[in-house]
Amino acid sequence: MLNNEYLKRVYAQVEQRDGDQPEFLQAVREVFETLEPVVEKHPEYEKNGVLERIVEPERVVKFRVAWVDDEGKVQVNRGYRVQFNSAIGPYKGGLRFHPTVNEGVIKFLGFEQILKNSLTTLPMGGGKGGSDFNPKGKSDAEVMRFCQAFMTELCRHIGQFTDVPAGDINVGGREIGYLFGQYKRIRDEYSGVLTGKGLEFGGSLARTEATGYGVCYYTAEALRVLKNDSFEGKTVVISGSGNVAIYAAQKAEQLGAKVVTVSDSNGYVYDPNGINVDVVKQIKEVERGRIKEYAERVEGAEYHEGCSGVWTVPCDIALPCATQNEINEESAKALVANGCKVVVEGANMPSTPEAIAVYQENGLLYGPAKAANAGGVAVSGLEMSQNSYRLSWTFDEVDAKLKNIMETIVAESLAAAKEYGHEGDLMLGANAAGFVKVANAMVAQGVL
Repeated sequence: MLNNEYLKRVYAQVEQRDGDQPEFLQAVREVFETLEPVVEKHPEYEKNGVLERIVEPERVVKFRVAWVDDEGKVQVNRGYRVQFNSAIGPYKGGLRFHPTVNEGVIKFLGFEQILKNSLTTLPMGGGKGGSDFNPKGKSDAEVMRFCQAFMTELCRHIGQFTDVPAGDINVGGREIGYLFGQYKRIRDEYSGVLTGKGLEFGGSLARTEATGYGVCYYTAEALRVLKNDSFEGKTVVISGSGNVAIYAAQKAEQLGAKVVTVSDSNGYVYDPNGINVDVVKQIKEVERGRIKEYAERVEGAEYHEGCSGVWTVPCDIALPCATQNEINEESAKALVANGCKVVVEGANMPSTPEAIAVYQENGLLYGPAKAANAGGVAVSGLEMSQNSYRLSWTFDEVDAKLKNIMETIVAESLAAAKEYGHEGDLMLGANAAGFVKVANAMVAQGVL
């Protein structure tokens, strides 16, 4: 509920302007509902119109992407880049290729990215982009032609010190390689303009693992500080089977937990003996297949149609790593009923507001996405540093920096929560800590 008049007034303005963008409205409201003690303590934010400015992107680029498929037919998609806020650094955020992509989805992701990047302590502003193109079922040649067409337009809007995109859903090493090659060809420069690159051309070790590992480092630190507990001996339910889910499962198992589920858009698999991450990698990263194949290859595993059923599996810890709004109120109640005590988000905004209310009412340890899944963009920032230095750090060096960043995010979130009168509230703390850094930079730089 919004009680502060300044917050209410600005949110009403967002509703009026962007009423057709439900995901963006949801993201803004979730942040605003936690900022009341912050704006009351800092009247200079209202005087300088910080809220009015932070909800309005500095730039929205929307463009046509025309390409030719393997049958010789012309296909047309829409491309987007939302350059949301550059107060603390160049725009930074991933590219998502998925049929559900539209301007509202990209704006919600970009808005979240502002605070997420702020929390990493690295100098990165917030941005996001993508297309309604779906690479699933496309040949490598079709994906290459699409990526080249997409970058032909995008290249004029990005740069090493302006806007540095990365990967997101359906944009992995293959797509980043094609995008980088086209940028290099058109701009005739070899720079760190994209992150998530291959190791052969400027990528960072541990970038692939970073988001999933980071989720677990965050969870482990929150458990240690707030519950004097750990992953050891815990049963973990994970949704998704992409990059984040795979490496969250791997790290959770390394930390002593048993992960019993993974899923995709068709359904989920339950393996009471613990998910075999190597099999998931083979199916998803090598064969680009469907997760139901896991049950055909691993004895004792079960496949269930439909995604939401994954939240009915009894567990101690839930790590949603698939997509936005995948846990609704009903699913959250099922988690609580089956003994779940911890929900930490690997995907972007995977819990509806009603689900978050269930977590809070039942005293669950809840780690919000903008804090918990910041590991990916943190290592993207480290990749930018390595590109600038023209050197590469070892896997262990990057991993140690990642672990330190995630532990720092927990500490800063808890410190901010205490400062603003909500001790132990990781969601309010993350929003407050991330926002204050950006807001102070915006005030210092004048009305822009």
